[in-house]
Amino acid sequence: MSAHCQLTGARPGFGNNISHSHRRTSRRFDPNIQRKRYWLASEGRHVRLTLSARAIRTVDSIGIEAAVARIRARGVKI
Repeated sequence: MSAHCQLTGARPGFGNNISHSHRRTSRRFDPNIQRKRYWLASEGRHVRLTLSARAIRTVDSIGIEAAVARIRARGVKI
C-alpha cells in the first residue's frame, strides 16, 4: 500500500537521521495512513478510503459526501 492520503494528498517526507557524531543517513517520514470504510448513502454502497488521521477528522467534520466530492475533484477514482 502506498503511503498517501486520497483526501489531502499527504505523502511521505524525506530527511536525515543525524547520529551523535553527526553522520547523516536517509530516512522517511510517513504520514499516519489508515484504511477506513464509509457508507456512501447517495450511491447505496460502502467505499473504502485510504486516509491520514487528519483526513479522518476532516471527514467527521464535513461529512462523507463532501469528502468524496473533494476526492473526485482531485481526480482520484473511487
